[in-house]
Amino acid sequence: MKVQEYQAREFLSAYAVPFSKGTVVRTPEEAASAFGRLANPACIAKVQVQMGGRGKAGGVRRVKTAAEAEAMSREFLGKPFSTTQSAGQSKIVRSLLVTEDIPIQEEYYLAITIDRQAGRPVILVSREGGVEIEEVAHRNPAAILKFHFLPGGPPPEETLRAGLAKVFPEPGLAGQIAAFALKLARFFLEKDATIVEINPLARVPEGSVLALDAKIVFDENALFRHEDIRAAKDPDEEDAREHRAKEFGLSYVSMDGNVGCLVNGAGLAMATMDMIKLAGGEPANFLDVGGGATADQVREGFKIILQDERVAAILVNIFGGIMKCDVIAEGVIQASRELGLELPLVVRLEGTHVEEGRALLAGSGLRIHACRTIQEAAEAAVREAAAYRRTHADTRR
Repeated sequence: MKVQEYQAREFLSAYAVPFSKGTVVRTPEEAASAFGRLANPACIAKVQVQMGGRGKAGGVRRVKTAAEAEAMSREFLGKPFSTTQSAGQSKIVRSLLVTEDIPIQEEYYLAITIDRQAGRPVILVSREGGVEIEEVAHRNPAAILKFHFLPGGPPPEETLRAGLAKVFPEPGLAGQIAAFALKLARFFLEKDATIVEINPLARVPEGSVLALDAKIVFDENALFRHEDIRAAKDPDEEDAREHRAKEFGLSYVSMDGNVGCLVNGAGLAMATMDMIKLAGGEPANFLDVGGGATADQVREGFKIILQDERVAAILVNIFGGIMKCDVIAEGVIQASRELGLELPLVVRLEGTHVEEGRALLAGSGLRIHACRTIQEAAEAAVREAAAYRRTHADTRR
């Protein structure tokens, strides 16, 4: 679960993490008023959307007057916004963050995340801040310092200070960054975060360091322990289909293709998407209905898939274990009839009660492409999607 930048600032401020002064605004009038309180003599205004690359897309600006702050808010509030990192997806801007414009001597990078290869949390520090850390990792991997630690607690401050002093020799600077990192590490562990990132961490003229930006991602599986974090979830930032899927106990992730997938089991779902790719197509989604799905869940899965106008065919791939193939077949038939399904439908069933399931599909009177193998099903779905797209070019994207 991601939060907006202004929310990240609020969470980290409770751990005594120092930030530049700022406030969130939701109207042009609030933007002008915030400028009057924070200008020194200018302010920085940032659109609040959960995507990287906002500055390159014009969503982060220095505003020099209250009128400029108001004008920027009118330009963005209530309007769609996207960046080069949002894969063509846009979000409606609901708020802006207005902060004081702090003079900066140097910009650094500081983050806590999980090193999947090492299987431990890690503190990442770089002297090259203010840019995308991926650029630094690609251009100069040695510029990123790594300090691994155990989930039981952050590393000793003296260990951090000694390691940082090799790269930050200025008097007192390594100690400040070490203390800063430990605050983030404590927050990371206590709040079940997966990423806590400060970019940039700025050294200001008097020598102290301040956070000028913040990004936090929390582990959704741990939200039951953190009601304050759960309350910060922004429904406007969620994909409506993914949100709907969660309500019905389904795992759904939207993708960019045109073959909709309804599968039971995450591993089988991933294999199905791989087979679609091998057949020359592109999956439109990952949708795992789980090992014990009901006919109602299958029907809801169909509804969610059909909300994506790019979908030109649906592939149902079920291996019946705990789930019985005849139950899935009933759900597929009910959903097809209820929704008046016009898209090509490819179904591959295998496992418990498979013959009963196949018989139900065959006797349904519906136009269903029944397949025996995953390869056959994937190839059929890709072929049918292409044919549908050719004949329905004017009605679907």
